[in-house]
Amino acid sequence: MWALRGFNEFLVKIGSWGTILFLAVMAVVIPYEVVGRYVFQKMSIWSGEVSTYSLAWASMLGSAVGLKKGYQVSMTSVVDSLPPAPARVLKWGAYLFTLFFFGAMFHYGLYQTIYNAKQTSPAIGLVMSIPYASLPAGFFIMFFLTLEEFWVFLRPEEKGKGR
Repeated sequence: MWALRGFNEFLVKIGSWGTILFLAVMAVVIPYEVVGRYVFQKMSIWSGEVSTYSLAWASMLGSAVGLKKGYQVSMTSVVDSLPPAPARVLKWGAYLFTLFFFGAMFHYGLYQTIYNAKQTSPAIGLVMSIPYASLPAGFFIMFFLTLEEFWVFLRPEEKGKGR
């Protein structure tokens, strides 16, 4: 369990810094694009693509970090209204469904990343595998974070243990 927890801490740190980086890129590029369009009546051809691809990366990495911090939407009122045994079964099923979903989305995202390896973006000529790689990266992190939560759910005595 300590190895999974350490691995997840590493993934969250990478996801956090990646989110900050891509949000910073958008914070610079989008005003640049607006000023170029309305003040100088010239728009650069690269800024739209850079901001779109940065948004994809920031969204996927930010979603993973948000999952770790508990920012996801959940319907706790349904689970809270059930007796303990059915509530535990419902939570167990939800974890399995979530792990399956994240695993499937990782697989599909990896497929899209590989499939688009020879395609380039029209404005800057970026290999499209780079923006598509945000999908498997984000879902990979989300899968392992959920796996850790599921492990703690199955073995509550592991919750407070450190490395």
